[in-house]
Amino acid sequence: MNLQSTDFELFAVPTRFAQDAGQLDARWKALQRQVHPDKFAAQGAAAQRVAMQWSARINEAYRRLKDPLKRAAYLCELHGAPIDAESNTAMPADFLMQQMELREAVDDAADDAAMDEIDRQSISLKREMLLKLERQMDAEQDWPAAAQSVRALMFLDRLAGDVDRKRATLN
Repeated sequence: MNLQSTDFELFAVPTRFAQDAGQLDARWKALQRQVHPDKFAAQGAAAQRVAMQWSARINEAYRRLKDPLKRAAYLCELHGAPIDAESNTAMPADFLMQQMELREAVDDAADDAAMDEIDRQSISLKREMLLKLERQMDAEQDWPAAAQSVRALMFLDRLAGDVDRKRATLN
């Protein structure tokens, strides 16, 4: 293992958006067994520190590979298309209008039924965006378009958080 390896190399999985969750889980467990600090107890404190560093690196890679948004952003970065969400907020007008309408619906929602409908729409939009990302990344390798889709997915994740917060105030 090499600390400089990409997450994909570390986990011995293809460098692509579509991943097998079961394979990632199994590989994470196998890697953690290899570097567990208890295995290095007889080798002293320095070896245990290195094992802890490896364990942290493996956990970081696992979290990034398991989460579709983090994995997509990471792939864009690896392929020279940084997300730059703080400075690049340009989105298609129709997407922004849709987001504004959904946020207004969240603000206006007065009961769980209204929130359920918004949640259903949000989940559907997210599912569509994930399929679009898979196509852009794995089939087309259109990294600039994928970076914009990642930014759109970030909007959808924030919307889901707003839905959860609003739902909590209704109960």
